[in-house]
Amino acid sequence: MNSTRTGMILVAVLAALIPTLAGAKLHQQAVDYQQGGAVLSGYLAYDDSFAGLRPAVLVYHHWMGIDQYIKDRTDQLAKLGYVAFAGDIYGKGVRPANATEAGVISTTYRNDRALMRKRAQAALDTLRLIPRVDVKRIAAIGYCFGGGVALELARSGADIAGVASFHGTLDTPHPEDAKNIKGKILVMQGTDDPVAPIKAIGDLEDEMRNGGVDYEINLYGGAVHSFTQPMAGNDPKTGNAYNPEADRRSWQAMKDFFAELFTLR
Repeated sequence: MNSTRTGMILVAVLAALIPTLAGAKLHQQAVDYQQGGAVLSGYLAYDDSFAGLRPAVLVYHHWMGIDQYIKDRTDQLAKLGYVAFAGDIYGKGVRPANATEAGVISTTYRNDRALMRKRAQAALDTLRLIPRVDVKRIAAIGYCFGGGVALELARSGADIAGVASFHGTLDTPHPEDAKNIKGKILVMQGTDDPVAPIKAIGDLEDEMRNGGVDYEINLYGGAVHSFTQPMAGNDPKTGNAYNPEADRRSWQAMKDFFAELFTLR
């Protein structure tokens, strides 16, 4: 990263640390940054009542981009004591209006994994510049499309402690890159997810095993795609549906996973 771009990012990050509400413990800010000339706009949240350097979590969005759901998940992590940052893969102002648009935009990055990895890395670079962050204790999570982004970040060899993927896309054109993974991997999938069926889960397991990765795969019986998202409805026959038990269990699995990676204090 050149000095000019680093300076631009740092100015944006420092501006993001100004609280939106005087006296509020939970700080929530938009943070603009760049990758390859494109302006991206992430979402930062942290609880000001926690002192000192904090472990941090990157959050990669589903195919609808950074919406209220992703902001709420980022806030949940902040309330647990993490500095949480939702990274923007699509670009500032690029927010799909519906599933059709989301499919087109997300496919651009799924077809260009090099660009996907660069966008994921740009979010990591930005998070590392935030003064509250313990740069030795960073993990990433992702939902649906974002789960695939988090896994690609790990496959790129990024220096992060771990990745947790919720009903994510699992495939990659470069399974041999699993050997580059430095952290631990937690994958949480529904057994009836049409986006990542059982075969895809098996392929991922082969990839992780062949790469010598420390990994765990949790399967939730009867759950389909989007099982953590209330807005997905409650009809599993559509292939997308909220499953409160799978949601609760997967969030707890993530918390237990992070407890292994770094201890909050």
